[in-house]
Amino acid sequence: MDLLRVDTIDAASGKLEDHCGSIMPRTETVNLYGSIDRVLAQNIISNENIPPYRRSIMDGYAVRSRDLGAAGDMVPSFLKISGEVLLGTDSSDLVLEPGHCIYVPTGGFVPDGADAVVMVEYCEPFGSGMLAVSKSASAGENIVQVGEDVAKGDLLLPKGRRLRPQDIGVLAAAGVTEVPVFVPWRVTVISTGDELVSPEEMPGPGQIRDINSYTIAARSAAEGLNVVKTVSLRDDETVIAAVLEEAKAESDVIVMSGGSSQGKKDMTAELIEKAADCGVLTHGIAAKPGKPTITGFDKNSGTLFIGLPGHPAAAIIVFEQLLIRLWRSMTAQSPEITIKAVVKTNIPSAPGRRTFQLVTLKDGDVPEAVPVFARSGMISPVSLADGFFEMEENREGVKDGDIVEVHLWK
Repeated sequence: MDLLRVDTIDAASGKLEDHCGSIMPRTETVNLYGSIDRVLAQNIISNENIPPYRRSIMDGYAVRSRDLGAAGDMVPSFLKISGEVLLGTDSSDLVLEPGHCIYVPTGGFVPDGADAVVMVEYCEPFGSGMLAVSKSASAGENIVQVGEDVAKGDLLLPKGRRLRPQDIGVLAAAGVTEVPVFVPWRVTVISTGDELVSPEEMPGPGQIRDINSYTIAARSAAEGLNVVKTVSLRDDETVIAAVLEEAKAESDVIVMSGGSSQGKKDMTAELIEKAADCGVLTHGIAAKPGKPTITGFDKNSGTLFIGLPGHPAAAIIVFEQLLIRLWRSMTAQSPEITIKAVVKTNIPSAPGRRTFQLVTLKDGDVPEAVPVFARSGMISPVSLADGFFEMEENREGVKDGDIVEVHLWK
């Protein structure tokens, strides 16, 4: 692989966007319960005020604040009790007169004429139909006004929001029961290598359990993508080619792990070239780890191909940079979560390549990014790391005391 011919990460991403731009994720409408963890396909605008009436946030008495004056424990104000609001009933006919009060439960309708609610703790029945109030109140106290939570016409939730439980509550409050969401990409993950065995098997001499297909499938599922299948295959070009043709019919993305370098059995580029009508888009990226990365696109089936390095750290970082970022971009999602951290040691970068450094985070006034080094084939350092930071292609490295932006693992 000629270093001068490899793409930068940005160039590789740009090629994917250029070829996949016309293949936008489809949308569908699901019910409210089925929308959890899905990505909104359009802005949701409120068609009503929330709350639709002035609502008490306490059990207490609706009052006119000026009727209480400087009420206190020593000198309470006395009001006549003229009614009670019942939850779930139309109380719009109740009107508060000067010198009167009306009982209102939490969540209850605040009658016209009232501008505050006094908590029951400061109220005590006194004589026949009278109430002693031992606390003054300011206008608006303990009342949520019409539309104070959400006003009609407000943006409830933006396109690209991945819905959380609290978002479901917002939609329910606004009466939104049918939710437009993006249809997750269908992903097939293929690991290749004569040395691979499944996690259930005990590896023999020269064998190793398959790591990458499980890691990439799990990362896809965590992003909300639909993993159609994971397949582990021997280095048989005919068999792999047949599986690719089958996968094109049922996948939006085919991820291949292994076979992307230049060894005798590294045939991923050739296989993608034959399977994708647009051929290989990128063959090698200027990144460490991650140089032996391949991408391709089949326009006829609308299938994206990504050939990942076999190195577990490289595989998941490149997958994050290319596929996850592309999915988020095409569905208007926010970028991944990052955090500023300080590095307290010198860390070199790879000349001419964007370098990704795994780190753990230590608490402090400014979190400390502690480097984690993973040699080829090692998975435990990847699990240990909280995330990674990037060093640009033209940067020599970072020095003790530098501030870096750590991309957190999901």
